[in-house]
Order: sequence, then structure tokens, then C-alpha cells
Amino acid sequence: MPGDSSRALAPRTFVLDGQWPDAALAGHHGARVAQALARRLAAAMRERGLSANRLAAASGVNRQTIANVLAGATWPDLLTIASLEAALDAELWPGRRP
Repeated sequence: MPGDSSRALAPRTFVLDGQWPDAALAGHHGARVAQALARRLAAAMRERGLSANRLAAASGVNRQTIANVLAGATWPDLLTIASLEAALDAELWPGRRP
């Protein structure tokens, strides 16, 4: 939406109740997508026994970027998502309805 400044805010800013990434969110579609992606990323890392350091080495994505995505502190870009998906051999993007 033109003029929308919500991208300047971190996804976790939209938490209404609870802790990221399992919190109830305000009705911000982007934040819901980021939340679902963070959940999928955490699950894929857990299933594969990967730390952020090991995933960073495997994917070429900076460890701090991975930590920020998991914490809802940043909006992940397409290259980051694609690199993580390739390294994990997993789909992280939640689709149209997260």
C-alpha cells in the first residue's frame, strides 16, 4: 500500500498477546507471513539438528540475519528465504494464508 510505513517496524511489533513467534498478532498480513516463516524455519532447524551457526555456513546467510528472522526482528528478503530453503531442503514460505 503506497505510503504504508509498517515496513519500518519489525514483524514482532504487531504482537498483541504472547511471545513471538507463537503470539496473537494484529491484522497485518506481512507480520503473519513473517511469523509463519519463523515457525517453519525454527521447526526445520530443530528437525535437522542445526544451529544458526551451522545453517549460516550451509546457506551463506549471516547467522545474525537468521537469528533476527527467528526473533521477528527483521523482514526476510527473497534471497534470504530462497537460500535458507535450499540449504534446509524445506519450504519456508507459508503460502497465501499463513
